[in-house]
Amino acid sequence: MSPGIPQHLVQRGNNRESCFFAEEDYLTYLQWLERAASAYRVAIHAYVLMPNHVHILATPAVEGGISKMMQYLGRQYVQHVNRTYRRSGTLWERRFLASLIDTECCLLSLYRYIEANPVRAGIVIAPEQYRWSSAKAHLAPNGATFLVDHDRFLRLGETRQARARAYVHLAREPLHDEVLAEIRSAIRHGVPFGSERFSEQIERQTGRRVRLRKPGRKPKR
Repeated sequence: MSPGIPQHLVQRGNNRESCFFAEEDYLTYLQWLERAASAYRVAIHAYVLMPNHVHILATPAVEGGISKMMQYLGRQYVQHVNRTYRRSGTLWERRFLASLIDTECCLLSLYRYIEANPVRAGIVIAPEQYRWSSAKAHLAPNGATFLVDHDRFLRLGETRQARARAYVHLAREPLHDEVLAEIRSAIRHGVPFGSERFSEQIERQTGRRVRLRKPGRKPKR
């Protein structure tokens, strides 16, 4: 699906139930995420592992990279959970959800949306306080990471520290309700998040409609 274009990915626990039960589970998921991203040539820009769902911002280098990464990751992690907790059956609600992201107007909003998830949930006060997200790597960088920052993020500054200083001002400012609603609608319906021009571009590239149809009566044949 659209190599070179960032995608917002979401996968939820079955029936909105927990998919992480202990520290080891979060660590195991991240280990498999790193391996899967490398194996299928997907750059991971941002992520957050919430107790019952996952958000990932990623760009595939090749066609099908995202699907293969998520299938491999999901399979390996479910095997870990079933083996560890002596359970069987599905863990995830459904196939992951995906939304293409307009780089110029919206990519930094997705960084912020994903990394501020624990703040909106009332778990922490600041994004970097949550251990199971990419926020600390962007706001307080202090070591190696498997993350690959997108060119749009790299334009915030020439060094990691300069980018962190620039990004902290964005990250501390909550997203407007309209933006939150647009992001959630896009991922729920599997449509692009961005400008009308961006959606038109995707439709030309893929040969299929990706915009939501406006409500109203269907035209007569």
